[in-house]
Amino acid sequence: MSDSSADTHAATLPVLRVQVWEHMDDTARRQLMNRGTSAIFDPALRVSITKIIDDVRQHGDEAVCRALRDFDGVTVSPDNLRVTPDEMERAAASIDGALRAAIVDMVDHIRRFNDQVMTRKAKDWRFESEPGLWVGEKITPIPSAGLFCPSGKASYPSVLAQIATPAIVAGVSSLVVITPPVPGDPSAPVDAATLAVAAHLGLGDVFRVNGPAGVAAVAFGTETIPKVVKVVGPGSPAVVCAQIEVQRFGCSTMMLLGPSESLILADGSADPVRLAADLLNEAEHGPDSSSVLVLTDTSLLDVIKAELERQIVVLPERRREAAAASLGRNGGCVVVSNEHEAAEVTNAYGPEHMQIATRDPEATLALIHTAGEVLLGQHTTVSSANFIIGCPASLPTSGFANVASGITAEAFLKRTAIAAADEVAMRRMGPSVLALADHEGFPAHANAVRIRTGGWPTPH
Repeated sequence: MSDSSADTHAATLPVLRVQVWEHMDDTARRQLMNRGTSAIFDPALRVSITKIIDDVRQHGDEAVCRALRDFDGVTVSPDNLRVTPDEMERAAASIDGALRAAIVDMVDHIRRFNDQVMTRKAKDWRFESEPGLWVGEKITPIPSAGLFCPSGKASYPSVLAQIATPAIVAGVSSLVVITPPVPGDPSAPVDAATLAVAAHLGLGDVFRVNGPAGVAAVAFGTETIPKVVKVVGPGSPAVVCAQIEVQRFGCSTMMLLGPSESLILADGSADPVRLAADLLNEAEHGPDSSSVLVLTDTSLLDVIKAELERQIVVLPERRREAAAASLGRNGGCVVVSNEHEAAEVTNAYGPEHMQIATRDPEATLALIHTAGEVLLGQHTTVSSANFIIGCPASLPTSGFANVASGITAEAFLKRTAIAAADEVAMRRMGPSVLALADHEGFPAHANAVRIRTGGWPTPH
């Protein structure tokens, strides 16, 4: 089919699936809510990823190079896994001035946001819990982190900026970037814009690796690639599966950075042209993405549908097909009866990205408690948040916003509890310690107090 034929055909198809919440049965509701996880937790995928992980754990660089050959179609020797300073310099020089300025702007805003995170949430603290007893926390950065930046078939410099800048602000001393090379290119080049971000941030440990094998490489360490204690970064189901699997060996990760998703909560005051544009924003990511509109006013529906059909045809075919899947089988419009029901649906969905397009966004925000990020008003676009605003854009997906947050400097910090008791406080606590230790059957626990309070260890 020619491009023009495809455009005509696409324009005749309904882009937006529409469902009414009160008429949706349990199966339809589960289908809407349970997105993304089936691919990530697919048993067959887990078996194949486990094989890659075990291969890297046992054979190091050799296995990493084997994965590049088998999955990316490039032949790289171990001594070429590291991206050289010359490559970084050439890449930084090769991008145009507008992109270079945008990278500086992006990093600046991300740094500002995370500076505030450190100022407001990352301070050591202590208080006197009772006379003579001081308790608190000492906050320190984790020692190392692996940063996975998807690449290969596309260029995502914003991802590296979004996960590396917070780690730098947090003070992580060892940062290792892993990113796939351009598939099928014998010279195995790494995306120039991604390298430009790395150069701008002063990151020197950058490696061209296949995604799952790269995750395993930083989890275990190889002859060439350093070992880290935590690996983060969004990716394909295979990459996310690899991050989950390496936790069995003690390498931490973030849960769960899977296929992109967004939800817009709108009422009759919203501009339908902008609604259509913002729905397509995240919908174009991929055929496994999800874009949802929770709408309280059906009078906008016809205009929104017409706008989606008008705007989608200008996208390249690959993006157009992704958007159709995201707004069709994966997402669509959910019609609700009022704003409170809209909030109920939103909180149950737990979106990665959320935009509020209502008469009073702040009032609506008060009803929302589960979302990776919330963007207030139709001037606050998801694209702005993805690239420039500075709030985290690597966010929990698939409903994990219920239990997790986006990647900020806080993701790279650890908290150590601190306590100090004087003799007065120790003697005051003593009877309670003895009662609990005796009840739970720990005589040494009890004796540690008795010998300090003039008593003698109790014989057993």
